[in-house]
Amino acid sequence: MGSNTAEHGKIKQHTVVIVGGGAAGISVAASLHKRDSSLDIAIIEPAQKHHYQPGWTMVGGGVFKPETTSKPMTSVMPGFASWYRQSVSSIDEEHNQVALADGSTVQYQALILAPGLELNWGGIDGLREALGSNGVTSNYQEGMASYTWETVQNLKNGRALFSQPPMPIKCAGAPQKALYLSADHWLRTGVLHNIDIQFHNAGAVLFGVPDYVPALQSYIEKYGVGLNYQSTLVSVNGPSRKATFRHTDANGNTEDREIGFDMLHAVPPQRAPGFIRQSRLANEGGWLDLEDDTLRHKRHSNIFGLGDVSGTGNAKTAAAVRKQAPVVAENVIAHLRNQPLTAAYLGYGSCPLTVENGRIVLAEFGYGGVLQPTFPAWVNDGTKATRAAWFLKAKQLPALYWYVMLKGHEWLAKPARRSV
Repeated sequence: MGSNTAEHGKIKQHTVVIVGGGAAGISVAASLHKRDSSLDIAIIEPAQKHHYQPGWTMVGGGVFKPETTSKPMTSVMPGFASWYRQSVSSIDEEHNQVALADGSTVQYQALILAPGLELNWGGIDGLREALGSNGVTSNYQEGMASYTWETVQNLKNGRALFSQPPMPIKCAGAPQKALYLSADHWLRTGVLHNIDIQFHNAGAVLFGVPDYVPALQSYIEKYGVGLNYQSTLVSVNGPSRKATFRHTDANGNTEDREIGFDMLHAVPPQRAPGFIRQSRLANEGGWLDLEDDTLRHKRHSNIFGLGDVSGTGNAKTAAAVRKQAPVVAENVIAHLRNQPLTAAYLGYGSCPLTVENGRIVLAEFGYGGVLQPTFPAWVNDGTKATRAAWFLKAKQLPALYWYVMLKGHEWLAKPARRSV
């Protein structure tokens, strides 16, 4: 294992430094190494566990076992990379160096930022304290999906609320997936008619790409879900089982409404990590300011980024990372060799919307909502709920994640080309 524990006050040097050992960081490291095995690569990642986060929704629906969604970080961290088990305190982009929490410094020729995003639990008053009891849950919280499934199984009547915060969030379909899988269980066990299901969405539409809305709307109707748009969860009182939503009307006027619940699946607002958000590397929204196609920073030619931290207009999903990693790898190497950047990312993202146990609407789209289906319609029509998409999500994607994507095997991920 290429572990490298930095000493306090010391300065270490590497050709490429990657911040983040999640899906994006590990994938891009593997893609770089595949292209040039002589590269001196370092990865900065403090976590002890690596999570397959797309699996958490399936745990919450009783499909996956929790233990299948994580592995020790030591088992996925590539041996060719120097691993700094530290968090980042700041980035000095003028001097090409990263300051770590232990006081040491790592210098780079090229920097790749892939630290993911931050779940802002404090953005909803009382939510953090309420999680894990009184029917308050969130599949976004590590280890909490099991409580989601337990709560769903125990609920025989009453009101179930599902919330979605303002965009951007990672896996924009996940708040709905929790709803659909829960409702499907209640339908199969004969209690759906006893449960008032409400979906409170801070946005104004069911899904941002219109082509997929008819299929999703049919399931909303099948399960009898009450839709509440421009309705944002602002506070939770767990013991009294009450949630407050701020509703905004067409004229921009707001009204707070308190609603009682027996189950609440809450999704927190999300933001870039502080060392990005509060730096000169961020755009106006606080996200990493990258070129849409090259994924290079708009103002620093030797800084690149990918994954959930990016300020690009794609869906924040693991599927996006699968397409981004080869683009960043090619362009970083081109930069190091003083060559033009020719690899392009077209905004691909995928949301496998689990509308019932056994069927998925496989939403695949790029910038501007342009459909980018992986397979022809005769194999899988992404605008409809299909069993083929369920088979892909439930049976194939976990193994493809652990043993293909994280190993640098670029399955259906060839970069587009840009003219230079």
